[in-house]
Amino acid sequence: MNAPASDADFRFRAGRAISQPTGYRAFIPAPLPPSPPVQLDALLLGLLSNADSALGRLDGSIQILPHPDLFVFMYVRKEAVLSSQIEGTQSSLQDLLSAEANILSPGTPKDVDEVVNYVTAMNHGLTRLHELPVSVRLIKEIHERLLKGVRGAQLTPGDIRTSQNWIGPGGCTLNEATFVPPPPHEVPGALSAWETFLHSECNLPPLIQIGLAHAQFETIHPFLDGNGRVGRLLITFLLCQRQILAKPVLYLSHFFKKHRSEYYERLQATRDHGDWEGWLAFFLRGVASVSVEAAETARRILLMREEHRAAVTARMGRAAAAGHRVLEQLFQHPLLTVADAQKLTGSTYNAANAVVAQLCTLGILQESTGYKRNRVFRYAPYIAIFSDNAPDTPKDHQP
Repeated sequence: MNAPASDADFRFRAGRAISQPTGYRAFIPAPLPPSPPVQLDALLLGLLSNADSALGRLDGSIQILPHPDLFVFMYVRKEAVLSSQIEGTQSSLQDLLSAEANILSPGTPKDVDEVVNYVTAMNHGLTRLHELPVSVRLIKEIHERLLKGVRGAQLTPGDIRTSQNWIGPGGCTLNEATFVPPPPHEVPGALSAWETFLHSECNLPPLIQIGLAHAQFETIHPFLDGNGRVGRLLITFLLCQRQILAKPVLYLSHFFKKHRSEYYERLQATRDHGDWEGWLAFFLRGVASVSVEAAETARRILLMREEHRAAVTARMGRAAAAGHRVLEQLFQHPLLTVADAQKLTGSTYNAANAVVAQLCTLGILQESTGYKRNRVFRYAPYIAIFSDNAPDTPKDHQP
């Protein structure tokens, strides 16, 4: 008969902080799954059931949308903005949409390219999942695209780090760090064990396995920059790879941002006390919360689309057909010019200008530049559904 696990067994089941030759202490993670095993008590099982149910309702709500990929288009961009803001960027959803439409103003934040890169990295990963499972190779590809040509580009994009990094308040030293990930010579082995866990046929529920994998990735912190963004992308990639979601519409950045202090505290508690259960409870609450929010967003989009279609039909007269063509395009490209409307409708410039003016009168479009020439219009009600802000968080450091 096996002896019951001691407090010491639980404390070190995520790993140990080990003194290094140069004097600092770095955390060496234990392989997953945890030992002693995760205790799926009544609380965790209840949270797991809630998260699974909420995910199922979300998946169903996306399937009834007339064009689910249009919802995905904007939802991906919302996540790109929020996840990048967590790392200190200032760009908004409006800035990202403007940059993608090549409509830049003097006030556009310089870091908007980082958010554009996030969208590129996300889309690359989602495409690659059809031929390559979540793996060390895939995260290196994602990381390379994430940092290409932007802040952090000098920190070996796509390469596993070969120097020590640390996490803590801005300006802190290695010895003052809140957390010191494993030293570089330990990283390849830790990542190999992490990848083995991802592909293992363990008896853990999928959401439990995904929650463990995210936390372990953040503990390994294999890159000099961009670990948080890559780690958050992994959650959605794993949900899609395991066919828990048909579309990539669950992103936890909003929940992690809203509860950022607890997020970092829960991760650190796994390292300090082996409290995997506390982390998993937080993670499952986040999955359920964000799933409910995303399903509500899908519902609001469906209602808004029908309301706006009805308004175009009832109030645009002979221009209704052209109005509908522009309206449908706005769900994928919510910024446009009169010239864009002209191409969509195949009409004269003056006729397209009249269509845009009518859509403004209906409250569907809103002029966003204040100019009399080179005007840009945005689908303001649609963008507003996805808009959000985000605060500061601890920073990565490296020598």
